[in-house]
Amino acid sequence: MECRQSAGGIRDAGVTVTEDSPLDGDYVQSLERGLSVIRAFDADHPKLSLSEVATATGLSRAAARRFLHTLVRLGYMHNNNGRFSLRPRILELGYAYLSSLTLPEVAMPHLEELVEQVRESSSVSELDGEDVVYIARVPTKRIMTVAISVGTRFPAYATSMGRVMLADMPDEWIDAYLAQVSLHHFTGHTITSPGGLRQELRKIKARGWALVDQELEEGVRSIAAPIRDADGKTIAAVNISTHAGRRTLDGIVADLLRPLLATAERIERDLASSRSSARSRLTN
Repeated sequence: MECRQSAGGIRDAGVTVTEDSPLDGDYVQSLERGLSVIRAFDADHPKLSLSEVATATGLSRAAARRFLHTLVRLGYMHNNNGRFSLRPRILELGYAYLSSLTLPEVAMPHLEELVEQVRESSSVSELDGEDVVYIARVPTKRIMTVAISVGTRFPAYATSMGRVMLADMPDEWIDAYLAQVSLHHFTGHTITSPGGLRQELRKIKARGWALVDQELEEGVRSIAAPIRDADGKTIAAVNISTHAGRRTLDGIVADLLRPLLATAERIERDLASSRSSARSRLTN
């Protein structure tokens, strides 16, 4: 566990509170200790005894007992024969924060985790007319001649994220889009025929993800997945981009597709929780 007792005080989740720490009159140390009890429980330690909680937090057994039994009385914790575990009600503590988050704020920690895992850049974008607009991004190495940042726009038809979002549109919308969009070459790989793009969108819709090979810029490959709302409608897309010299197309699918889809699912879950909480707060 990350929490441990030290000679000087309690070290918990990167924050150290010692007996010599200057605490002003607005600081409530009992609240800090109660939160340390909650943070003692994690995926590796879902059930703990009183002694284990006391050791993890640096609290005395008497203090740990009072905090644990208070949390049980409030419905945040369960006591099964001296083994304590968190109850679903603990999620209420995060709902108020989640309900205030926008899609970029929800997505960013998941992008950071994905980039740490695959060591490639990742972004989230939304569809705005004929373009994709980047709303969140975590880069690694710069692989494009154009610097990409939040607010950058690209034609949707030439990007993996754009195609994922286009593929979810009704046929009538696609007809109107293809009738007015100007499809031009960015590279020799770019699909520029309406029929070819329509066929590619059908493939993407059937398999649920898009892979673009150097169509926006030579040397840049990208794989994208949709981000859907609670009704199943695609509202955004998340991608991983890499250099063609580092990964083959088969390698991208083999190595990057699964973590990409898992990230999209986590973003969807957190976004649904955020909006569900917001609706609940409005109706209560």
